[in-house]
Amino acid sequence: MSARAAFALLALPCLAGAAGAQHTEVPRTLAPAEGRVALVKGLDWLVAHQNEDGSWATGVLDGLLELGFSIETFYSWQVAANGLACMALLHAPETPARRQALERGLDWLGKTRVPQRGSDWDIDFVWAGLYGFVAVTEVAMDPRFQGGEWPARLAKIGQHYLAILEQNQAPSGGWGYYDDPIYSRRPKWATSFSTATVLPALRDAEALGWVEDVRLRERGVEYVERCALPNGAYAYDLSPIPWLGGDSINQVQGSLSRIQACNWALFSLGRPKVTVAKLREGLEQFFEHHRFLDVAYMDPVPHEAYYYNSGYFYLFGHYYAAKVIELLPPEEREGWHARLRPHLVKVMRAEGWSSDFLTSAYMQVAGTAYSVLALDLGLPPEPEPVEKVKR
Repeated sequence: MSARAAFALLALPCLAGAAGAQHTEVPRTLAPAEGRVALVKGLDWLVAHQNEDGSWATGVLDGLLELGFSIETFYSWQVAANGLACMALLHAPETPARRQALERGLDWLGKTRVPQRGSDWDIDFVWAGLYGFVAVTEVAMDPRFQGGEWPARLAKIGQHYLAILEQNQAPSGGWGYYDDPIYSRRPKWATSFSTATVLPALRDAEALGWVEDVRLRERGVEYVERCALPNGAYAYDLSPIPWLGGDSINQVQGSLSRIQACNWALFSLGRPKVTVAKLREGLEQFFEHHRFLDVAYMDPVPHEAYYYNSGYFYLFGHYYAAKVIELLPPEEREGWHARLRPHLVKVMRAEGWSSDFLTSAYMQVAGTAYSVLALDLGLPPEPEPVEKVKR
């Protein structure tokens, strides 16, 4: 690809905006150099938009398109987005500014109050439990955070978010974010994809000594496996008779992002039914039917698009697709990442932030974090030394 074409691709978000990713022409592949440019833009945006107290975004409703949710839910989404932002900074090439932002973000995650259930049906605070726990666990596993007071601090923070998971695992074994009548203290509904996000972190937390009950993870694994369908998709949620007719969300075209998250989680935990061949198959489906994610991109009405896709499936799915790629043999990875990068760069705004659903502050932070995480996974080490933090 020519330098002019690469520059044009990086400039596309200025023109795309809310017009929808389906209208953006992109090359089939994008080289690591262009991916690194986008990565730096995203990281710079995260560092520049951190609040003075170490948090990102706000915990209140800041638009009219999400009226009807519990007041507590907006704070919960902020906490979840902050977990993702910390993950993005943790895995990025380290600089003093990024390290400082990461430590400030972790400090806020530890000091802020633990989110609570917002109402009888709205239990979106589980998202704070999921990504808060994943973020802190990943930091605790990082060699840079093994000394001093970090292990004890991280263990304490991890317990805050683990408690949400322990108290809200559905009887079926998974985690969800709504409840159905008759409402109960322990919710009864779960989804395959939200459950998948936390399973490898639970295994790591067991190794850290944070989790004593291994059945917490095992029940979640069993739930996701039971959601697997013969067509290669994963059911949105577990049902005795999954809906598969017509343009069901449980068709492959409606499961593109769930396939990546669930395959990644199950393969990472050594489950025999998810093989390397199945990982490849899921990725091929992702790119073959990618247009259905494009059409849903930035649609403010959930599940309005074909196969009931929602805009917020987009960046979530690209992040877990990047994680799946990293599970393939090393010689295969760059080819897949090169195909993924154009679809990340094309939705990045000129300022460096990304969103796929709304422009709410928490969505900007979460979307940018997903994008940064996905881009970073596919890049080789820095061609030039990055300024390291001196300790």
